[in-house]
Amino acid sequence: MGRHAGPAHEPAQDGSAQDVVRLDARVFGVVQGVGFRYWTAGTAEELGLSGEVSNLADGSVSVAAEGPEPQVRKLLDWLGSDRTPGRVERLESGFSAARGTFRGFRAH
Repeated sequence: MGRHAGPAHEPAQDGSAQDVVRLDARVFGVVQGVGFRYWTAGTAEELGLSGEVSNLADGSVSVAAEGPEPQVRKLLDWLGSDRTPGRVERLESGFSAARGTFRGFRAH
């Protein structure tokens, strides 16, 4: 489907803290005008993530999400699944260190 990068950084030495990561994804296909942004925001909120989702001029959707790596990966899996509204034809994604700039998750 798309390209997926590995973890943004190594786990804590003592293993006590979960890695907090950032996912930047771009979703292509029939993903505008079908409720995709609102379902994505709802799924991200259920997973306890912060970030944003927005339509882009070329018809794709941009997703930025931050939180514990396992939860972020669940969102990525959902984005590429057949459970999303519309039809995902291609998914590009990458992970990096979380920046901590989001408060909540919003669709715009």
